[in-house]
Amino acid sequence: MRVRYRVVHETRYSYQSAVTLSQQYLHLTPRSFAHQKTGSHHIAVEPLAEDAMEGRDYFGNSTRHVTITSPHKSLLVRAESTVLLVPRYDLSRMSGSLSWESLRDSMHYMRDAATLEACRYLYDSPHVRCSPELALYAHASYTPGRPQLEAALDLTQRIFDDFEFDDKATDISTPLEEVLKGRRGVCQDFAQLMIGCLRSLGLPARYMSGYILTHPPEGQPRMAGADASHAWVSVFCPDLGWIDFDPTNRCLVQNEHITLGWGRDFSDVTPMRGIVLGGGAQELQVSVTVIPLG
Repeated sequence: MRVRYRVVHETRYSYQSAVTLSQQYLHLTPRSFAHQKTGSHHIAVEPLAEDAMEGRDYFGNSTRHVTITSPHKSLLVRAESTVLLVPRYDLSRMSGSLSWESLRDSMHYMRDAATLEACRYLYDSPHVRCSPELALYAHASYTPGRPQLEAALDLTQRIFDDFEFDDKATDISTPLEEVLKGRRGVCQDFAQLMIGCLRSLGLPARYMSGYILTHPPEGQPRMAGADASHAWVSVFCPDLGWIDFDPTNRCLVQNEHITLGWGRDFSDVTPMRGIVLGGGAQELQVSVTVIPLG
């Protein structure tokens, strides 16, 4: 069914001393595509930016570049959006998809626009390096002749079962080899691990950045700011297009994931990154609220 959401994403930096120049590059505008339509959207910056420029990156994601030249000891970026999610494919379509070997081989000779576009997600990227170890882990799911999407769902479920969520175990610089060995990490790690597994088999996969609706304990109200930025994986299948899987939550993505954008890995779609002049030590606070609107 169709589901509409309101999303509020607040990022606040507090600095030890005054910042005299701040330039920030934002991926905070939800993307419109077949399964998601973005309605209203607004980004507010405090202090006010002296310069702001809208754009699109190489992958077609909406971006905003802001420059603040007035001295400040705190920076608040608040993005508020409404999005409509429309129905996706269900599990009944999995067994009828192309075998993974046929897809792998077709990437070398098919020349249609969709396959050519998918080729950009076949290779190593800054945070995803292919390896024999990742291929070996993937092969337990990608057995001979198995349909691509059925194998992808199995890999999604195995990562959930084999790895433990631990937000202290890794950081952005932790290589996939350490994640695979330690079997701990966060959504970003699990998404990039699955992408690395697929690319190590010669299959395209892209990194999805956005939000997920969280559910409060039974009988308790939904708390503002308690939702989360999230990452998952999109898998290419020529007859159906791109299908999304969430290894952190062991599921095929349906109507609780809101997409900001996609790229090769986290570095392509970081929600907010930039440079500052001055500031000294800094403290970061991030708050995300996802509200179902019916």
